[in-house]
Amino acid sequence: MSEHAEHSLEHANHPGYGTFIKVWVALLILTGALVGVSHLGQTYAVWGLLTLTPLKAGLVFYFFMHLKYEGPLLKIVVLVTLGTLLIFFALLFSDVAFH
Repeated sequence: MSEHAEHSLEHANHPGYGTFIKVWVALLILTGALVGVSHLGQTYAVWGLLTLTPLKAGLVFYFFMHLKYEGPLLKIVVLVTLGTLLIFFALLFSDVAFH
């Protein structure tokens, strides 16, 4: 296979600038929503942080860090790592809540 053919296959599945701009605009909108929710009160701000921030992080992981184009093994490793982090956070919060 020629070098040009390998190069075109390598970039065939990757998005163009349009996709990155759309994701960036979505991140801006979510950030604006988070700022707006924070003005409604502390309870809404916390729930907004707990829901919108992981969504924003997921978009960054998936598109800007190219996780969308990786193999299943790396995706599983990332999910196991995030799951373990979530378990540690749950244990920390339960310790703080019941101590």
